[in-house]
Amino acid sequence: MIVITSRSGIPVRLTEERWNHIVSRHPEMRDCREQVLETLADPDMVQQGDFGELPAVRQYSELKLGRFVVVVYRETCPDDGFVLTAYLAGRPSLRRRVIWKR
Repeated sequence: MIVITSRSGIPVRLTEERWNHIVSRHPEMRDCREQVLETLADPDMVQQGDFGELPAVRQYSELKLGRFVVVVYRETCPDDGFVLTAYLAGRPSLRRRVIWKR
């Protein structure tokens, strides 16, 4: 298990179970673990999800598929959170409200 501090200062867990879930559903993410951790710790923006989750978004021009890494996580209390999923996107969602932007 890896713990990364989110933009709002909350420790967020990335467990092996979640990482395996991510790469099984999004095999293109297999070599992007460092980008996932970096996106969570230092995003370009954080958006508001539909059900309390927070998509963190960071642009990576060197990626072949998609230019943005999106890490969806949830902060459950002031000292705990967890990653739900992560994926590559061609652009950030335009329909989601931006909570924080660099």
